[in-house]
Amino acid sequence: MLGVVPSMVRTWKSTNCTAGYDWSTIRCFCSTGEASNVDEYLWLMGRARYKPVIEICGGTEIGGGFIAGSLLQPQSLSAFSTPAMACSLFIIGSNGVPIPPNVPGIGELALGPLMFGASSTLLNADHYSVYFKGMPVCNGKVLRRHGDVFECTSRGYYRAHGRADDTMNLGGIKVGSIEIERVCNAVDGNVLETAAIGVPPRGGGPDRLVVAVVFKDRSHPAMDLNRLRACFNSALQAKLSPLFKVYRVVALASLPRTATNKVMRRVLRQQFAQTEANSKI
Repeated sequence: MLGVVPSMVRTWKSTNCTAGYDWSTIRCFCSTGEASNVDEYLWLMGRARYKPVIEICGGTEIGGGFIAGSLLQPQSLSAFSTPAMACSLFIIGSNGVPIPPNVPGIGELALGPLMFGASSTLLNADHYSVYFKGMPVCNGKVLRRHGDVFECTSRGYYRAHGRADDTMNLGGIKVGSIEIERVCNAVDGNVLETAAIGVPPRGGGPDRLVVAVVFKDRSHPAMDLNRLRACFNSALQAKLSPLFKVYRVVALASLPRTATNKVMRRVLRQQFAQTEANSKI
């Protein structure tokens, strides 16, 4: 088994740096850390004669994974097929109530409060306030907050759509950063990766969509950013919503990441909001 994270696979695919390696003895891949991309993972499978990619999602505070793929079940690319052992999953609908089991829908993920390895105290915060306060009750038990946005598909698979706090409201439509980034990453062959950020304008109002871009060629001329913004707009309006519009494109050498390689969109949001405020002074 070869363990990967989606950002690593994206770099391998875009740079073709794994060309010439023999991966035929790999029996399967395991992926975790962030939401993955179907096209990139189909490419990854092709490096090893189309061996499967088993997804797993979890967190330090629960001592491991709560949802995964399984070699004992049919799999779907960039999706999970089953809750982990002794875990129960709930997707909170827009009305604040868990969507019935096996019914397609998307919303913030909640966990059953009892599971192996789950935390019961925090060193620097109140455990109840962080994980249970304000959560709905199901079967007489308060559900545990996790913070990811998950989708249950019509075929019974689960897909991750990033953190709930990485969502934004564009033109009255709530959308996750991951959905926008998947479209933007495919717009131009020189784009290595993107981060979509909703930045509130100074004085209030609807979020403005700012897209941070990391280019494969770091010397990519800045004058192309306006053209790229127009391309992003065309793709987003065609594939997601005609109301979506990119306010600004910012070129970065790299995206800020945590020690576990997750994109720190909160940091970018703070930076862009400060830039927006300073530009009005």
